[in-house]
Amino acid sequence: MNNAYLAKAKEKIPDAQILSIVAAKRARQLALGARPMIKCDAEDHLDVALLEIGEGLLSYEFGLEKKPESADEAAAGSEEAGTENA
Repeated sequence: MNNAYLAKAKEKIPDAQILSIVAAKRARQLALGARPMIKCDAEDHLDVALLEIGEGLLSYEFGLEKKPESADEAAAGSEEAGTENA
């Protein structure tokens, strides 16, 4: 792994855990045949992924999760369902 590419990628994604996940997923895509978005002399897929991140060509976003209902809303919903059937 090229330390210069890693330092550049850390500027874009400072959280080490998130950076490792994003880089690993992109390296896997490259290993499975995806085309690199940047020219790089390195043959290592992880180096290419880190360079793509460092150049700002690759980013991430968290998926939106459905908010769980509060206990009061769930109870109100079950009471309404019970009265409609009666």
